Amino acid sequence: MRRFLSFNDFFREYFNGKTVKLSLDGGFTCPNRDGLISNRGCIFCTDKGSGEFAGDRKNSLNEQIDSQKSLLKNKWNAENYIAYFQNFTNTYGDLSYIKSIYNEVINRKDIKGISIATRCDCLDKETIKYLKEISNKKFLWLELGMQTTNENTIKLINRGYSHEVFDQKIEELKDNNILFLLHVIFGLPYEDENDFKNTIDYVKRVYPFGVKFHNLYICKNTDIYIMYKKEKFKLIPLDEYIKTVIYAIENMPRNTVIHRITGDPDKKSLYEPKWCLDKLSVISKIDKTLKDRNVPVKTKEDIKIAADYWKQ
Repeated sequence: MRRFLSFNDFFREYFNGKTVKLSLDGGFTCPNRDGLISNRGCIFCTDKGSGEFAGDRKNSLNEQIDSQKSLLKNKWNAENYIAYFQNFTNTYGDLSYIKSIYNEVINRKDIKGISIATRCDCLDKETIKYLKEISNKKFLWLELGMQTTNENTIKLINRGYSHEVFDQKIEELKDNNILFLLHVIFGLPYEDENDFKNTIDYVKRVYPFGVKFHNLYICKNTDIYIMYKKEKFKLIPLDEYIKTVIYAIENMPRNTVIHRITGDPDKKSLYEPKWCLDKLSVISKIDKTLKDRNVPVKTKEDIKIAADYWKQ
């Protein structure tokens, strides 16, 4: 039991057993890569669309699921699986294609939930209507790459649409009872503590189902690598990152599930900062700091309340 509402604790209660995510490739691309908005992508995004650990799109989804389950069976004694469409923008394209992808996994009894990484500018009314239909059959949430609320930073990272558009779509998802998770990056170029706090305040206000925190890391095959080599902007040091994550955890809504508290970059392509390679050490230091601050452990009753709160 953690001192925050973790993915593991929440889903162990919600599905009554160990739950793991299977990272899948649905064959999508992104409007920020195929030329609709740009052909470069967000400046920190790799050529795998931030899905370094996803399945192989050459294989069918059923093959990917079976392969991922086989790969993870020795690591986790899982009873429940979530189909995680991780890389690129998984609601971008013709609705008939989108339906063909998700219909393939909806009827699998071993898949208890579906997690869809996407962009707020790729969620039209018909797609939202279809996602709502899925949520009536499987536990569903969207993973949205917000990263920050600072408009200058949003332009700098080449996200491709404003925070105003993001916020409008969040309200539409809430009106349709579609759960969503927000990605937040601490340490984006030229941001400071006030920017981090403004972003955390926004997350708190919209009350998402989930949130993921990680630091900015520089991978060699990205535009931000070129930018960093030229400008050498400050990267957030470990002690400052821990301080910021602690502040974020202490200010999260009671029932928001914290799916991640640090990043997981590809070791071969990471350039800086090196400290984020030792993921377990970062997590341990965050846990120790929470303990030192006497942040209470989440009880079984806390977790049950959250599970009931997010029932679909």
